[in-house]
Amino acid sequence: MTDAQGSGGGIKLTIKDVAKSFGGVRAVTDVTTDVQEGEIFAIIGPNGAGKTTLLNMISGFYHPDEGSIVFEETDISKTPPAKIATMGVARTFQNIALFRGMTVLENMMLGRHVLMKTGVLSAFLYWGPAQREEVAHRGRVEEIIDFLNLTDLRKTLAGALPYGLQKRVELGRALAAEPRMLLLDEPMAGMNQEEKEDMVRYVLDVNQEWGTTIALIEHDMGVVMDISDHVAVLDMGAKISQGTPDEVRADPKVIEAYLGASDDKEVA
Repeated sequence: MTDAQGSGGGIKLTIKDVAKSFGGVRAVTDVTTDVQEGEIFAIIGPNGAGKTTLLNMISGFYHPDEGSIVFEETDISKTPPAKIATMGVARTFQNIALFRGMTVLENMMLGRHVLMKTGVLSAFLYWGPAQREEVAHRGRVEEIIDFLNLTDLRKTLAGALPYGLQKRVELGRALAAEPRMLLLDEPMAGMNQEEKEDMVRYVLDVNQEWGTTIALIEHDMGVVMDISDHVAVLDMGAKISQGTPDEVRADPKVIEAYLGASDDKEVA
């Protein structure tokens, strides 16, 4: 797949004074940050820090109670998820959200629906001009399948795949939308070391070869520190630190937030 996004060149996403509450409980409090074009931006913090809530607001599943979210100079604070997807934002989920009774290929084809003019149903049923469009979209999906080394599994039902491969298929479905910004919610969660290494390589390739801006939540601090350009740290819904991985790692406020974590516990 060719690099269609480019890298560098300013701010991709601006989050300003964003807050979100649920039933009187403040999940996110006055968070402000920028994500630069072409970077890998990590959001870390203890459990319950508000990380997924923030990602859900970026992707439109939640709307902020206060503040604003601007993607490529367009305010998306109140924009529904489907519209945000058509604007070039795709995401994966902490809990795998594949259609288990559909093949790898079919799941990834569904990721193309935001780009289809004739609609997913018409494409699958080969009605009229939908056949020509489906062929073009399928070609792009086949490229992604090759990129993710899933060629031999393309006709396998997603539900029959091991967990690590399901996570890879979900990444592929998000990539099928050709996003200009990719949101990854714990892409390495539940994986063994080999699977993590594979996923890290794919994430880096998407960022470096395709120029896709990536914002991710991840609990493996080794991964975060190795691949991220910048890191934001949330604690109890508030941002307590932001900077390069080295700056964040040395920040006393970050160390304090994790104080008491056991040595064998991943910190993020």
